[in-house]
Amino acid sequence: MSERTMRAAVVPEAEKRVELRDVALPEPGDGQVRVKIEACGICHSDYVTVEHLFPTIAYPRIPGHEIAGTIEALGTETGPWKVGERVGIGWHGGHDGTCDSCRRGDFITCPNLQVPGIAYDGGYAHYVIAPIGALARIPAELTFAEAAPLMCAGVTTFNPLRRSGAGPGDLVAVLGIGGLGHLGVAFAAKMGFRTVAIARGQDKEDLARSLGAQYYVDSRAGDVAAELQKLGGARVILSTVTASDAMEPVLRGLGVDGQLLIVGAAHEPMTVNTVAMMRLRNSLRVWPSGTCMDSEDTMRFAVQTGVRAMIETMPLERAPEAYDRMMSGAARFRVVLTM
Repeated sequence: MSERTMRAAVVPEAEKRVELRDVALPEPGDGQVRVKIEACGICHSDYVTVEHLFPTIAYPRIPGHEIAGTIEALGTETGPWKVGERVGIGWHGGHDGTCDSCRRGDFITCPNLQVPGIAYDGGYAHYVIAPIGALARIPAELTFAEAAPLMCAGVTTFNPLRRSGAGPGDLVAVLGIGGLGHLGVAFAAKMGFRTVAIARGQDKEDLARSLGAQYYVDSRAGDVAAELQKLGGARVILSTVTASDAMEPVLRGLGVDGQLLIVGAAHEPMTVNTVAMMRLRNSLRVWPSGTCMDSEDTMRFAVQTGVRAMIETMPLERAPEAYDRMMSGAARFRVVLTM
């Protein structure tokens, strides 16, 4: 490998798979930095790139949007950023700065949001180019492997919970104990909520309680909504699953002013009973991830409270295997590539 190339896991133009290649080392432009990647989490959303689901994605493309590393080179007009700083890049990988959302400072809803691995090459590589508006500073207390999954899975659960309106002592349930859900339970417990974990089967109860859940509901064993109502009704149900038929039954478990917060995207339509929801002023809300500053807040909270993602690490050379393991659901609970 020459000095002007790098190793990367690439999705080819004509194939739906991940393969290892040597590619050209990218150079930063105006307002950009080159980050030497130390770790990159594999997220289920990476399948959008691998499966060629967005017609706007240019191939070949390097996936990955849970990036942690150090600034290795600066382009022009990079302000206060310095070589050697520890930074992360997440789902919010840049914005246009001109749309109505950006003019209001709501960068995550920018219609031209730049997601690493979709809008430009992402983190399954030794280096990535990113705009300075996407950089989040990583606290010294976090390793790169610990920080990487917080850039997407972490902020995607932390951010809606803290903005949900629920307060300490309120009943908050987390539906699904997987890559997102295990972090949702841990964050909810550390925020002082009466935390309920909901999953299929009894085998995850011990895990859920170790993460801080005060209550556990086996969705296979009975009526989840009825169990939540016995506890007074949920102020928030954070849904981390990706199946509409799993979300629909829990709506009846909401209490007065309760809301279903959806962070796990489902492609199938969802049926809701608006009459029942109206009676209790219930609402349904879908949340995207968060900005770079939201990621910084997430990491600071993780440091303060000791919350960490449960991860499995694999070297970049095993990226195809690591991606397949994540997609199979066998990982416990996030897979992180290390460089």
